[in-house]
Parts: sequence; structure tokens; C-alpha cells
Amino acid sequence: MSSLALNKSDWRLREFLELAKPRVVAMIVFTAMIGMFLAAPGLPDPLRFLVASLGVALATAGAAACNCLAERRIDAVMARTRARPLPRGGVSPRETAWFAATLAGLGLGLLYWLVNPLTAWLTAFTFFGYAVVYTRWLKPATPQNIVIGGASGAMPPVLGWAAMTGGVGHEALLLFLIVYAWTPPHFWALALYRREEYARAGLPMLPVTHGERYTLLSILLYTGILTSVSLLPLAVGMSGWIYLAAVLVLDAYYLQLAWRLFRGYSDALARRAFSWSILYLGLLFAALLLDHFLSLPI
Repeated sequence: MSSLALNKSDWRLREFLELAKPRVVAMIVFTAMIGMFLAAPGLPDPLRFLVASLGVALATAGAAACNCLAERRIDAVMARTRARPLPRGGVSPRETAWFAATLAGLGLGLLYWLVNPLTAWLTAFTFFGYAVVYTRWLKPATPQNIVIGGASGAMPPVLGWAAMTGGVGHEALLLFLIVYAWTPPHFWALALYRREEYARAGLPMLPVTHGERYTLLSILLYTGILTSVSLLPLAVGMSGWIYLAAVLVLDAYYLQLAWRLFRGYSDALARRAFSWSILYLGLLFAALLLDHFLSLPI
């Protein structure tokens, strides 16, 4: 009996962990950490760094659970999401609401009391922007949902910067712009090979409302914008030779992939573009970090 109860407890724990979308949280915390490292002339204060990372992680996990709660009916009709805990009945909406509120409250409390109020308020606005403005208002209303709502997803480096400095400098805004420009081509690649699911769910994603060709052109144009924005850290002296070498290679491959997608679409190529976009952002921020500590100015 005790073994059965333990197994059930482990299963429940996995259900709640899935609500928190750990892979998404890991990416967001990673970009916030890069913001923390870049904000400090040397290494950031270890305790502040750990507390800020934990606070951002908890608040982000709370926002993810809130997103699952708000989209549970949509998730139930999409193959990509119908196995999530809420659609399959693994947890109840009430449990999810409490879980989301607890995580968000703990995260914001840590940031407010142990980091600084500015970081807590920026995180709270980010939470509201993602869980309410994007999820509840924009996503079901306009095919430009990811363009407008992408501002919330681009905030983590700014949160990291504010956590270390108590302010938001122009360097933090450049990091914001990079993630903001990256978001549409990243998400539209996914929307292309999942467009039939979005259509069944009644969501006005760009491939559903404007078709494949328009979406492919938009991906190509936004990838070009991303390429330009990714060079801005060089223009303001924020990075040096290491970042320059890395970003030229990363941008060249992304542009080539976007062009191939535009010239001859296939679901397999769209999947590759989506996967590459995740790797691209991780490598670009890693290059910024490496350059911060090792590179000489150009």
C-alpha cells in the first residue's frame, strides 16, 4: 500500500512539473542569467544571482501553469498539447490555479524582498503580459498575436539586468530587441507545420489566416530583421571579436534556412527551422557571455 501511495505521489509530482513547462522555463532563466552576467563588470554577486534566478524561474513556472489553465480547452483539440495534465484530467483546474498562484507569489516575493522591487515589478508585468494579454486577449484575436505578445517573452534578459543593477540600461534593451525579433520566425515555423491543428482550435495564427506563402515571406523578412538586430551589440561596443565571429555564422545559417523554406516549403524543413531557432538563440547568448569575459574590443 505504501509503495502504491508513493508511486501515485510521484505521478502527481510529474503532472505538476509538466504544468510548469520546465524546458520553456529553462530557456527563459538561461537568457535572464546571461543578462545578469552581462550587467556585471566581473562575476555577479553569487547569492543575488541564485536568488534572482530562482525568483524568475518560479514566476515563469507560475505563468506557464496559468497558460495551461487558460488554454485547457484549446489544448484538448490539438495533437501537440492534448496529452498535457489538464486535458487528460491528471490535475483539476482548481489545483492548477492554486499551483500557479503559489509559484508566482513565491517568485515575486523573492524578487521583491531579496533582490529589488524593480525586478519584481518588471516580472509581474511580464507575467500579466504573457498569462493575460497574450494568452487571453491577443492569441484568439489577431494573427499578429506573437508579434505584439512577443514583448513578454523578450523580457528575461531585462529582468536579469535589473536584478544586478537595479536599473535598465540600453544594453538590456538591445538584448530585449534580439529576443523580440527572434520570436516571430521561431513561432511561425511551428505554426506552419501545425496550422491544421490551430485551424481546428479556432486560433487565428498567421498560416491559418494569411496562408503558407505569406507566412514564409514573413519568416524571411523577420529573420532579416533579426540578423540586423543581432549586430547591434557590436555597434555599441557591448561585444567584440568572439561574438562577431559567432553571430556571422549563426545569422548566415538562419538566413539560408529561411530562404530555403521560402523557396520550397516542407513540414520537415519547417521543423528544422523551428529546432534551429531554439539552438540559435542559445548559441547567440552563449557567444555574448563568452565574449564578455574573454574578448578584446573591436
